[in-house]
Parts: sequence; C-alpha cells; structure tokens
Amino acid sequence: MQKGAVLVLSGPSGAGKSTIIQASSSEIGEYYFSISTTTRLPREGEKNGVDYFFVTKEHFEEDIKAGHFLEYAQVHGNYYGTSLVPVREALEAGKLVIFDIDVQGHRLVRAKMADIITSAFITPPTLQSLKERLNARSTDNQEIIQERLENAKEEIKAVNEYDFIIVNNTVEEATKRFVTIAKAARLKQSDKDNENFIEHWLSEK
Repeated sequence: MQKGAVLVLSGPSGAGKSTIIQASSSEIGEYYFSISTTTRLPREGEKNGVDYFFVTKEHFEEDIKAGHFLEYAQVHGNYYGTSLVPVREALEAGKLVIFDIDVQGHRLVRAKMADIITSAFITPPTLQSLKERLNARSTDNQEIIQERLENAKEEIKAVNEYDFIIVNNTVEEATKRFVTIAKAARLKQSDKDNENFIEHWLSEK
C-alpha cells in the first residue's frame, strides 16, 4: 500500500488551484481533498460533505475542546476549521491528503505536522494576470475582486515559507509541476520513519 502524505496548497483566489487538482487527479494516486468544517449556513447550491461540513456552533466548540481540529479560526462571526478525524483516516488508508488553505492555515498546519508536510504556493505569473482572471470569471463584484487582490498582495509575501512555487501560466504546465510535487510528497520521510530506518540499518548483522 502507498504511504499516506500531506500536501498543503495555498495561493490567491483565482490562481487555478481546483482546476490543477482536477486536471492531475488521474496521475497522483488516491487522494483525499480536505474539506473545511464551518458554522455558517450553506449558500445556494452548496452541499454538506462536498463543499463544507456544515455544523452548529455548539458542535464545533465541542470538537475544539476535544482537540479534533488541526487548525481553526473565527471569520465574520463564523467558525472555520480543518477536522483531524477524516485526515487521520485518509492517511491510514495511504491516501495523499490535499489541503487548500490560506497562508495563516499553512503556518498552523506546519507547526503541528511539519515532518510529514509538503507545501506549494500556486499563483498566476503577475498581479495583473490575476486581476484579469478574476474579472473574466464574472462571479464576484468589483468590491470583492479588489478585496481578493489586496489579500493576494499580502499572501505573495509568504511565498518563501513554501517548499515549492507553481506559476500557473498554463494549466498544462502547472499540472505537470503539481504531479511531480504530489509524487515527491509521498516520498517524504517523517522523523519517525527515519528513526525506524536508522534502528533497522544499525541492527542488521
């Protein structure tokens, strides 16, 4: 069985993260895309267990006390977080666990699971190209687009905190790089793996 691994992806909204993951799905082996848990109400068309795990505030706070979250935050009065329960199950099943989280989330996850994490920052080649993509997809008004661009200006400053950067000039090129990084993530050894190897290496007569 393949070894489970964790791959953290970050990057501005509109960078093409979802498109790249979908384009590479047949080449990266079995994977689990980590879905956030939230206390906000579902928007039109959103499905529980597909877009988010939708729970009550009381349920979320009980899980916080039980230590079930890898990371969580409160945004505009609602909780958002990454539950450890499905992540652990996916890792035990030998799956590649993919996180799509922001820079702050990456820092929190790396602080807790640094030795098994591989991370990549996905971005369009320039701020201007990001602006063009956000305008072209016609899903947000200008105020939201401007907010996303301002966020992107801050996020890009954290690029040196990631193991890899994927510049999404074309989906084809970006997907090739992503597949290579996903395969490398599975080869990464945890501290425990290395300790076991050293012990085995020294004990062989």
